[in-house]
Amino acid sequence: MFVSYKWLEEYVDLSGITSEELAEKITRSGIEVEGVEILNDGMKGVVIGHVVEREQHPNADKLNKCQVDLGEGNVVQIICGAANVDKGQKVAVATVGAVLPGNFKIKKAKLRGEESNGMICSLTELGVESKLVAKEYSEGIFVFPSDAEVGADALEQLGLDDHVLELGLTPNRSDCLSMLGVAYEVAAILGRDVIYPEISYETASEKASDYIQVNVEAKEDNPLYVAKVIKNVKIEPSPLWMQARLMAAGIRPHNNVVDITNYVLIEYGQPLHAFDYDRLGSKEILVRRAANGEKITTLDDKERTLTENHLVITNGKEPVALAGVMGGTNSEVQADTTTVLLESALFEGQRIRTASKDHGLRSEASARFEKGVDPNRVHAACERAAQLISLYAGGEVLEGSVEANTLNIEPAVVTTTVEKINRVLGMNISTEEIKDIFDRLQFETVLDNNTITVTVPTRRGDITIEEDLVEEVARLYGYDNIPTTLPVGAAIPGRLTDYQEKRRKVRRYLEGAGLYQAITYSLTSAEKAPKYALEQSDFTKLALPMSEERSVLRLSIIPHLLDTLTYNLARQNDQIAFYEIASVYLANGENKQPIEKERLAGALTGLWHSHQWQGEKKPMDFYVVKGILDGLFDVLGLTDKITYKQAKRDGMHPGRTAELYMEDVLVGFVGQIHPTVQKELDLTETYVFELALADLLTHHIEEVRFEVIPKYPSITRDIALVVNKDVVTGDIQAEIVNAGGKLLKEVSVFDVYEGDRLEGDKKSVAFSLRYFDPERTLTDEDVTKAHEKVLQQVSEKFGATLRS
Repeated sequence: MFVSYKWLEEYVDLSGITSEELAEKITRSGIEVEGVEILNDGMKGVVIGHVVEREQHPNADKLNKCQVDLGEGNVVQIICGAANVDKGQKVAVATVGAVLPGNFKIKKAKLRGEESNGMICSLTELGVESKLVAKEYSEGIFVFPSDAEVGADALEQLGLDDHVLELGLTPNRSDCLSMLGVAYEVAAILGRDVIYPEISYETASEKASDYIQVNVEAKEDNPLYVAKVIKNVKIEPSPLWMQARLMAAGIRPHNNVVDITNYVLIEYGQPLHAFDYDRLGSKEILVRRAANGEKITTLDDKERTLTENHLVITNGKEPVALAGVMGGTNSEVQADTTTVLLESALFEGQRIRTASKDHGLRSEASARFEKGVDPNRVHAACERAAQLISLYAGGEVLEGSVEANTLNIEPAVVTTTVEKINRVLGMNISTEEIKDIFDRLQFETVLDNNTITVTVPTRRGDITIEEDLVEEVARLYGYDNIPTTLPVGAAIPGRLTDYQEKRRKVRRYLEGAGLYQAITYSLTSAEKAPKYALEQSDFTKLALPMSEERSVLRLSIIPHLLDTLTYNLARQNDQIAFYEIASVYLANGENKQPIEKERLAGALTGLWHSHQWQGEKKPMDFYVVKGILDGLFDVLGLTDKITYKQAKRDGMHPGRTAELYMEDVLVGFVGQIHPTVQKELDLTETYVFELALADLLTHHIEEVRFEVIPKYPSITRDIALVVNKDVVTGDIQAEIVNAGGKLLKEVSVFDVYEGDRLEGDKKSVAFSLRYFDPERTLTDEDVTKAHEKVLQQVSEKFGATLRS
């Protein structure tokens, strides 16, 4: 919102305060002033001149030799290249010695042999943005009205002796999208009164109701529509002061009627629209939803196709305006317009936003309707515009207004207490001071002991709850006046939770092991969602997805990690190891939030390490990934809690996949991606894992206790057991541990053999068993007794025999 300081002075007394000081006060009260622009900053020496003679330059086809009266009989010759310069015009002249924007200094010069003593200026040369210059002057010099005083300060006449404050408004402060709204805010800050414009005009004997009828079908979208009829208007440029104020507000002048509707829009914050009554084509205004496929050509000369989600103003048959956004060309006010139908209405913000978004049309009107306008200003703004059209377009306002009104205005009533305000702010503001603040805001206030009941004006739609009143008191009392206090109470040092510490350990370990962290989308497609899920579940669909590829919440991290591998391999990154800690989302019933569970997933492919000097290369395989996980479980103290069991899972290699169990509870899986899937994704041999991280990190682990290094020797026995091929080696190892008793401290596999020296359905598995007692030296008899128990147990359980 651009606020003209000189314009604001009409509504609130600003004596004794500069624009910079005002900007500081507004910012401190909660509305940021992003900048203050001095329109004539650095400019001087520009006056109004009268072109008394103009003739063709004798030596140039596109130059004119002008004799210009600068006042008091001071006539100078100026060479001008503007095509629209002519005898009798009042123009802006930068005299010799003048300074224009960009520190451009005007000097005497000779142009094609003719002397030039100054410069006849266009508005852009005086610092006005080209988009704000009226079309008739966009490619030439600006011409003042014929009654302009020769020799007067041109910058002052153009309103360029003004300061413009740019307010950075948040969406809730739509009340300040008008000069009167800003005036209320400034008056409250300064403790001064708001001066409303006086509205009075004479009406014709005819009645507006004889010329127009108003009907509204879409009453929820348009609860209030007001129309006035103004006859015998004369379309011409608006007064120079009005054009200057519109340009300061960022609006381009057009003609007096259109400029007045825009002027009142900025003044009251209420959008208006003027129709050419004779081009309307009927005596009826009908507000309704558009039909699907219905078309309208808007004022920007673009044909737009409408839907039933759009609200239109019609003449009973065809649309003449896209409600709250832009009018149509078929009813546009033009140079020959004599009768104007003036519209002031209240439209539902969401409906206007839909139309604005669908058609890519963002107007000053739509911006205000979207954020909410004051319903109590609809009539007042219409009356104000009628007054100005009567005054500056010579119009005769017909008696009365025609309206359709189903609006029920109920101002918000909010209650709070002095104790609540002071408790929230940590202050001790008196009841009188709080009431004074609400009085400055012009809120109707009733005191009942400590209870304050506030009736909020409809212009402040942002105040609906008790906390809003507390905020109003805080910002107008002054945030700077809130005392600085230190926290009271026992200080507790911050620390990570046990879960956070363990999760950090996981990250550090994996990155130390050579894996890089990846971050992928939580959203995926319905096709990918169920793949590799640790727990099967329905997936959660988004109501308004960005695309089909991002339409549901994921059940597994692995599909997106595989996409990441594909992306990298396509760019010659062929040794990749990624991990990700993130959430998956399990459905929890219809219209309920999904259950969020944290997972740890990884994807690895290519060489695990390559030592070219030694000629060693180690490709990624199942045991590399298993070794990484084993190291992780060791860091977490879970080594003796985790068991691997061979498994078959969809999308995984049937012979190189294992599920992980923690005390008989499934907590994850690890293995190779199925070769068919690898081929589809253009991957080399790839291994993945996914673990239920929350289950691992929340499992109770006994406190680690250190033991002294034993001083007694251990005894190692190796055995090679012949078993059936379908016997799982891990099961044999677990049985050996159980049978070995307290003397058996370590069991490891060091060889597996299948070949012609064994029967076809047999295999040989060799284990190394280490026995020791920390309190004494073991004898052969002690070890033999424990060892024989192991051999007996595996023989009974698996039919194992010692390999000879």
